[in-house]
Amino acid sequence: MPRLGRAVGIALAQVLLVTASASAQDASFFQDGQVDVPALIRAGGIIGWIIVGLSVAMVALILEHLMSIRRGSLMPRRQAEELHQLIANNQYNEAETLCRQRHSFLGFVVGAGLQETGLGYTAVEKGMEDAAQEQAARLYRKIEYLSVIGTLAPMLGLMGTVWGMIQAFGEFAEAAVPQPADFAPAISQALVTTLMGLAVAVPALAAFAIFRNRIDEFVAETSLVAEHIIKPLKRSIVEKRKGRPAATGTAPTAAAGSRPSVPTVAMEREPRR
Repeated sequence: MPRLGRAVGIALAQVLLVTASASAQDASFFQDGQVDVPALIRAGGIIGWIIVGLSVAMVALILEHLMSIRRGSLMPRRQAEELHQLIANNQYNEAETLCRQRHSFLGFVVGAGLQETGLGYTAVEKGMEDAAQEQAARLYRKIEYLSVIGTLAPMLGLMGTVWGMIQAFGEFAEAAVPQPADFAPAISQALVTTLMGLAVAVPALAAFAIFRNRIDEFVAETSLVAEHIIKPLKRSIVEKRKGRPAATGTAPTAAAGSRPSVPTVAMEREPRR
């Protein structure tokens, strides 16, 4: 059975590659000295269309990441202020409910810390740290598809080019009087898939690097904001250990009704470009 499976796989690969080569050789992507892009794509054959599919997936992933991996989505300012106010007033259950209702990186981290309030502030910090690492790992896995596309696209392009070169050299060897002018079109068509693969790989890897840096930045900022939000809880735990009642409404605000202070390093700073 393994040998039969390998034989079937090799036969299917040969059929696909022969079809791709025939499509590439039938296509002419030069019109009056100008490159005809649709004809260029057709010249890539089946492998070329696979690379086009990867390019569509790459664009969709980039657009999705631009919407989800941003400061306003990972750590909403309003949620940070409300959580800070609730925790400052010792309303831990309400704060935990708010974290569950509004899904965000910040809410997940603060909610994980609030679940450990009965075990002391050290457990709270450990819970927040573990939650931040878990969410960061999810974000990294999310953008990993861009790296996969950036790796696969040039490999597919190289495979199509190698097969096209094999076909071109075969035709050159069978010609009675081979001329370099007859050999050039086949070579140019064979290189189409390499061009297409590189055209997809370059932006995919560039986008992967940009989003990876953004994740590093936002994870650090979210951890800083979460630590600031949870500070009143630390004060409350210390006061309880000393046998004194925890102060209520001790949020560091200038006057009643004013918004609580949130570190400006994450909330006011313009995103880096």
